[in-house]
Amino acid sequence: MPYRRLPKTDAARLKALKTLLDNNDIYIVRNRFIDWKSLNKAQPIYDKLLTAHEQYKVSWQAQTRHSAKIAKLQHNAGMYVSHFLQVLMMGVERGEIKKTLLGLYGLEAGTTALPNLKSADAILEWGKRVVLGEKTRIKQGGRPIYNPTIGMVGTHLDIFREALEQQRVMASRTERAMQEIRQIRPEADELLLDLWNQIELHYQQEPPEVRFNECRKFGIVYYYRRHEERIY
Repeated sequence: MPYRRLPKTDAARLKALKTLLDNNDIYIVRNRFIDWKSLNKAQPIYDKLLTAHEQYKVSWQAQTRHSAKIAKLQHNAGMYVSHFLQVLMMGVERGEIKKTLLGLYGLEAGTTALPNLKSADAILEWGKRVVLGEKTRIKQGGRPIYNPTIGMVGTHLDIFREALEQQRVMASRTERAMQEIRQIRPEADELLLDLWNQIELHYQQEPPEVRFNECRKFGIVYYYRRHEERIY
């Protein structure tokens, strides 16, 4: 025997509501069996959920497209910061730059290993230290590091920082859209439960082959258990 289950996804909720709303039988006064109070809630809830669902899709798609761009920019920024630090440490190793000057870059005097640059925040933080440290050392009379220059490092960091800020704005917009959907879902589920109960009550005296088919016309979804033969 099939059993019903409320929709688990927003697309399924929308489909169930639309199926009900598109069924002309619910608007015929003579044959109407669904309470008007319940029915009058269906269209506003459907419209709210549809609007929120579409807004979420648009925001998510924009965020996803931007993510590919962010990944490349993060790689470039991290690479330039890493390469600059490697050249800096080689300069210290050759005796061209004093170990004590590593402190200008936020590094310990005896440091020989690169900092962890795997995260976006780490790249931006160490990038800021590197740029400030190099400018300070040059002001003190030090010779600039080339290949890469601090200008090239700063440029890639600025591009990445700006893109990352845009990405975080997009992520925030996507999360707000999802929060809106989360607020609507309980209301939609409560309404569907009420409507489905009324529909099934109306057809409860009909034989199964009639009852299930008629209820499906109004958007009720039935499922069969695994290995259960489909009869109705």
